[in-house]
This record gives sequence, structure tokens and C-alpha cells, in this order.
Amino acid sequence: MTEYAIETKQLTKLYGEEVGVNNLNLHVEHGKIYGLLGRNGAGKTTTMRMLLNLVNPTDGKIYLFGEDYKNCPAKIFRKIGSIIETPGFYENLTARENLQILAMLRGKHRKDSIDNALRIVGLLDETKKVFSDYSLGMKQRLGIAAAIMHEPELLILDEPINGLDPIGIHEIRNFLLSFCKEKGTTILISSHVLSEIEQLADVIGVMHEGRLIEEVDMKELHKRNRQYVEFRISNENMACVLLEKHFNINDYTVHENNTIRIYYGIEKRGEINRCFVDNGLLVTKMNINEEKLEEYFSNLIGGGKIG
Repeated sequence: MTEYAIETKQLTKLYGEEVGVNNLNLHVEHGKIYGLLGRNGAGKTTTMRMLLNLVNPTDGKIYLFGEDYKNCPAKIFRKIGSIIETPGFYENLTARENLQILAMLRGKHRKDSIDNALRIVGLLDETKKVFSDYSLGMKQRLGIAAAIMHEPELLILDEPINGLDPIGIHEIRNFLLSFCKEKGTTILISSHVLSEIEQLADVIGVMHEGRLIEEVDMKELHKRNRQYVEFRISNENMACVLLEKHFNINDYTVHENNTIRIYYGIEKRGEINRCFVDNGLLVTKMNINEEKLEEYFSNLIGGGKIG
């Protein structure tokens, strides 16, 4: 039986009659990066707040490192670092001063833990600027520094790359990957930047309207995502007739801008193109693509973008 860093059983949160999280069964394996996806209001942040004992569940169970978190909360939560929404710090203090206060409150830090955390997030040289003068990206960086300063076994990060520029996103991504690989740190991360989750996560969970509607290994997802040949054509209705009549192909979808995607018989794309042209159709594009995570997510929750 697998012991998970995070496991929930029928976890539920109600706000009056409104359902925030509905019978959530989450499974986050040790040493993995788990990406939690969902639109705003799907229940991601509420879930993370319950995991961190910031919000009391209405029903269900939470197990952290194989233990019911209620049995020994102090011992368990010392192993966790987190960012939930925008990190809060003293506005009139520098990054180092803020982290020094946190270190005193938490205790049991290495002497170089503050410098090491600031170096990792690129704030080591920001010695004079106070928190109120930070950009949103710098505030996120300091939040990550605070979360990793005590070298936790588990990181719970709610939108940690929010507000970062592309270089900052790249740096944080590399840090999280190395932190997981080299130290074996388990990471639960939510984000609306699907391309980043695709590059980071070992496993993804998709939430919609408070429910976890799918939990899937990224390797399995990439296998599942199908290749297709895409044609842009002058008459998609006639193209559909030709596909079914001449090639017995029914596995296709019609899209905007006179575009048709064919998922079966990709190796016959040259013959299909010739058939279209011979029957008077104008083909302006033909290329092979693969469904991406954004398409998968959009199809799974019935359309619309995350975020």
C-alpha cells in the first residue's frame, strides 16, 4: 500500500449551502510534483487551506505523511512550507529582516538558511529595498524563500509564479524541479499557467466546481493525447463526406476557420490531400499536431480556459 505525502478521503468544505470542495480524494506521492489545475473558484485554494489547517473541513479526512494531521499538528506542520495567495510580510522591512523574524519564530534553522533561500530566489543582493517597494514578482520570490527556508519535506504552493516575468518563471521552474529531484521534496502546486504545469508536474489533478474530476500521471496523459493531421479547406462539409466515403474515416472533428482535424489514418494524409484537390477543394494548410494540455483541460471541463 502506497503511503502518500498527502492523502484526502471524501474531503468536503461547505460555506452555508454553497459547496467549496466536494468529496475530494487526493493522492500526492512522496517525491513527486503534483499540479492542481482548475478555473478560479474550482476549490484549489480552499483545498490547500484545509491541508494547512487554515480552514476547518466540514467533513472528510486529511492524512499528511501517512498520519491524521489532527493527531500531532506541530510535528507534521514543521515539515511543510507553503505559499497561499499573495505572501504577507512586514511592509517596512527588507527581505532579510522579514526572514530573520520568521526564523526566530520557527526556530531550528541553519545559520546560512536565510542567505541560501534568498540566493535561490534571486533576492540576496536586495539588501536595502523594503517589502512595500517590491514588485509582485519580487513578493512572490520572497514568499518562496520563506517557504523553503527550513528545508521542508513538503511544499504547498498556490500560484507561486504569479506576477513573474518569463525569466523569473524559468528560474523558479528550474528551482522547483531541482528541489524535488535533489532533495526528494514533495510539491503540490496550483497554477493557471498550463504550459508551466506541463513542464513541471509528474501528476496532475483537475478540479471543477469543487470536485476532483481526474487525477492522471503526466506520462500517461502524453500517451493519451492523440496526434492529428489538420487541414484548412474550402468546404469542410464536402471534406467530411469524402473522408467517410473514400477512406472510411469517422474519427475527425470540425473546427472554426474551415479547419478539420483527422485523428485516424494520419499516414494517409497525402492521399487524403490529393482526394480533396481532385474533388475541387482548395487546401490552404496541412500539418501534423498533438493535443496539448490546454486542449485536454478545456475538453475535460466542457470548454473555457483555466484561470
